[in-house]
Amino acid sequence: MSVAKSSNPLDGILLRGFGIAQEGGNAFNSSHPVVLDGIAVERKLVINPGDSYGRFFDTFTNTTKKRQLVDVAFGGQLGYNTGANQSAVASTSSGDRTVSGEDGWAEWYTPSAGTGSASFNGPSATTIGSPGYAGSLSRVGNFLRNPFKNPLPTAGDEANHPGFVNRLELAPGQSLSLLHFVVTGLSESRALSSGAAIPAAGSQVSAVAATASRLTRSPDLSGLSGAEICSLANYELSGLKAPGFHAPDCRTLRQKPLKGAGTGAVTVPVVTTSSKYNVVGKTITQLLTDMKADRTNAAQITRAYLDRISAYDRGPLGLHSVITVASDAMTQARAADVARAHGDKRPLLGIPILVKDIIDTKDMPTTGGSLVFDGYRPTKDAWQVAKLREAGAIILGKANLSEFANSGFYSESAYGQVWNAFDPSRSSIGSSGGSAVAVASSFAAAALGTQTGDSLWGPSGAASLVSLRGTDGMESGQGTMPLTVVQDYVGFISRSVQDQALLLNATAVDNPDDPLDDVSNGHRPKNWTTGLTAGALKGKVIGVPASAFNDPFGTTETSDALRAQFDQFRRAGATIRTISDAPAAPARTYAGDTNYEGWREWIADHPNSPYTDPLQIIQSPLRLPYNRTTGPYTGAGAMSAQDIANMQTWRAGYRQSLEAWMQQEGVDAVLDPTELSDIHLNDSVGNSFGRRDPQSSASGVPTVIFPAGVNSHNQPIGFQLQGRAFQDPELMGMAYAFELLAQGHVEPTVTPALKYGPGTP
Repeated sequence: MSVAKSSNPLDGILLRGFGIAQEGGNAFNSSHPVVLDGIAVERKLVINPGDSYGRFFDTFTNTTKKRQLVDVAFGGQLGYNTGANQSAVASTSSGDRTVSGEDGWAEWYTPSAGTGSASFNGPSATTIGSPGYAGSLSRVGNFLRNPFKNPLPTAGDEANHPGFVNRLELAPGQSLSLLHFVVTGLSESRALSSGAAIPAAGSQVSAVAATASRLTRSPDLSGLSGAEICSLANYELSGLKAPGFHAPDCRTLRQKPLKGAGTGAVTVPVVTTSSKYNVVGKTITQLLTDMKADRTNAAQITRAYLDRISAYDRGPLGLHSVITVASDAMTQARAADVARAHGDKRPLLGIPILVKDIIDTKDMPTTGGSLVFDGYRPTKDAWQVAKLREAGAIILGKANLSEFANSGFYSESAYGQVWNAFDPSRSSIGSSGGSAVAVASSFAAAALGTQTGDSLWGPSGAASLVSLRGTDGMESGQGTMPLTVVQDYVGFISRSVQDQALLLNATAVDNPDDPLDDVSNGHRPKNWTTGLTAGALKGKVIGVPASAFNDPFGTTETSDALRAQFDQFRRAGATIRTISDAPAAPARTYAGDTNYEGWREWIADHPNSPYTDPLQIIQSPLRLPYNRTTGPYTGAGAMSAQDIANMQTWRAGYRQSLEAWMQQEGVDAVLDPTELSDIHLNDSVGNSFGRRDPQSSASGVPTVIFPAGVNSHNQPIGFQLQGRAFQDPELMGMAYAFELLAQGHVEPTVTPALKYGPGTP
């Protein structure tokens, strides 16, 4: 649901913060309303598993003394365009495939290629209200991109995002409500479970339509009071029947607020900062320069970040990018100021850094974003955290993530879901979404994240930031909860390439207790800033793989904007050349369960671990419901030392194959995109963006990630430059040269600078 009314920062985005709580059985109600410019919004949700529908009863109460006109959109995303899986209107109550105010319901499905009318994904229908009733529907908008202004397209990715818009006119003190039913069905192309029959083509589409039709004619109003039914704005009241409801009573009841409506409301907080220093958009380089020049100090900087976290990240309406704030953050900051006054010149002195909550910190819990490790505190810092402290950095807190880094599309944990820094309706991407959103929103100067698939480049691209997935072993991953042993990589998310280099100078050093980082010994530069020159792209040949910029969702806005930025490489003296796609990965030559082995090694490295067996973690009932496993473990178990060696050898062979490909094509680096489409809404478990992975994570070759401006929808876009093994510093130089010309970084507008208020930092 989205509400449009004025300049409120929550207007026009997915509405959240209701504190939905189970009221018993399958009923879920708001524990408090959310207030937007005097309009209190509450939700009651009932799930009917037998008939496969959800009932959404949303109430809007005018708490002001003026008549208010409010537009409300109810919708979401139905699927995604992957060739034949383009969702389409299956039917409507009027019998055609065009949704209008004459319809009481509309159904979507995903026609499967070669199987007639079979729906690849389960079909779904949304009820609109009484057909033809004046209050039932104002328009059908594009729920992905402002449904109040943009109509729903009939084809393409954006056609997957219908938003049913109603206009409500509320007198002072009046409550009006909207009732929608969402009916779902099963896929007609695959079985629900092993051994189950595949539903016949068209059977689920027909069943969903029948249920939607019944609910439109005779809506389930059980549990609603007569006053609540009277408040309905999208149904003709005279046609409704329910115990205790009498339509004539509505003449009086409809003019009053519902009992208890608007009480205990959550509002957008107004927060000031007690720091005179504005940290918004500041790079580490700028912070260090300003501290050196006595324009600010670590205490002012840290207080500014803490106040911004309090204002924009906390509570039911926050971005939820930070799980834990260090209780001694200000103590660390004041100690840094004292040290600087006494001549301490450590390179990151007084710079606040966040750490993804999958990486060990000895002074704060490390939860992995899961209740499995709720409250767990390691006895020592992870290697890179320890190096940050040695360099003088302030460890400000722990960043939110996808539980145990499971998702590359969302960052959802037991401590909340991270929302996009530029458009809080959308996903932050996973799994390092908290790290990226926090840096983009100026909650910290930089953050540590991890990557197994896309978890550095995805969130960084979505947030207009810089990162490096280095050559295997370039940075030690010791002290990090695993997803895939050997492949997991710990790296930074920063605001600029220069910042990235400063962070690497402090942390990209050999860890004698980490055998997995030995592969990069002898290949780390002494100073990562040396290669950052304006001429780093001059004479370079940049290869663009033939299909790299083709969005699997079928959109072109982002790829067109990225291709337009190719000219920046040319301006810097490089040649852009189309090349063949990368060679396929070689056949695997190792065995074992890489996640199981990762946990086995993690337990051995953590003597105070609350668990002694990887299966206690992997099969824990404390995981998020959709990350839980049921039944006996069927994996391959622990990996032997030879298995680990074989995996490393396989990855080294893959790197050699990619280097041979680059040599054959005659290129110095390979250019890939970050996101290839607009990012999708933050309300699904499917794909959240058009994604094509480079080979870095799977092989261990380096890739540097950097911003390239915005697309035509004003969404951040970015590039990745991938190279040969140990080409990391050269790639950083190329990204720096691009950054100087393109100035591709953009700042979000939803978290502006806070006003200064009195107080002591």
